[in-house]
Amino acid sequence: MAAAPGALGAWQAGRARLVAACCARLGPGSRLPDSLMGRQVGPAMWARGWAPAAGGAAPRRGYSSEVKTEDELRVRYLEEENRGIVVLGINRAYAKNSFSKNLIKMLSKAVDALKSDKKVRTIIVRSEVPGIFCAGADLKERVKMNSSEVGPFVSKIRAVINEIANLPVPTIAAIDGLALGGGLELALACDIRVAASSAKMGLVETKLAIIPGGGGTQRLPRAIGMSLAKELIFSARVLDGQEAKAVGLVSHVLEQNQEGDAAYRKALDLAREFLPQVDLVTGLAIEEACYAQTIPTKDRLEGLLAFKEKRPPRYKGE
Repeated sequence: MAAAPGALGAWQAGRARLVAACCARLGPGSRLPDSLMGRQVGPAMWARGWAPAAGGAAPRRGYSSEVKTEDELRVRYLEEENRGIVVLGINRAYAKNSFSKNLIKMLSKAVDALKSDKKVRTIIVRSEVPGIFCAGADLKERVKMNSSEVGPFVSKIRAVINEIANLPVPTIAAIDGLALGGGLELALACDIRVAASSAKMGLVETKLAIIPGGGGTQRLPRAIGMSLAKELIFSARVLDGQEAKAVGLVSHVLEQNQEGDAAYRKALDLAREFLPQVDLVTGLAIEEACYAQTIPTKDRLEGLLAFKEKRPPRYKGE
């Protein structure tokens, strides 16, 4: 027990070095304040499902350094020409949108509702906080956890990210700011990623003597290839939007606008393109038809037999 304070002090010092390194990598122009003060947007604005009018200036959003826990995730069902688009907006400005127990609980609840809602056609995951997408795990909350709590909590984060990856409709991550660790893992779970050129993203866990725990070791190689993924994870390198586009990590990169929501606007344009295409009911019918084709195959029967006999399957492509 006597060694515990010293270990905690070493951990805090290491964390301070990590923060300093990240700030240095982001550059002085991208330094993020500890608090973002401003007027909160009234509930009526969110209820209307605001989206910028084509060709018009978007209203500026206000932010507070403190929000109620129930406001940390805003679920907006857009209306009119955007009907069918749902926006999941993370809103923890005071904690740089980091994953807390409460936020993960809210994400899980929201995703659970969305996956069974047949009116939902496309989902956009974004930040309601300027300059930040998601900074990963809430380390201030994490340091208060017992060792026995950490594993189950990381498993919960992984499970929620998997739930987002398995949603039955297209998902788009709008990365208008910092996406580190679990924040990038959240974006990787989406079908499409759009970023502002000023965004910063990377899996930086190795600087904390850990590895990505929310699916990053699996989804990053699938997105950009094994060799480059290893390089980025081993080095904990942070990429900007242009670099992320060059390696195939994001599909589109845009210069940031005055409102700080260039990636979100592009994501909204893409979502509008998707609306007239295959809806969930039709998509499920296609899935059913495709699954039916696998039923009479020898490989399906071999897979079942191998499972029953607890051995590796011997597939023959039949």
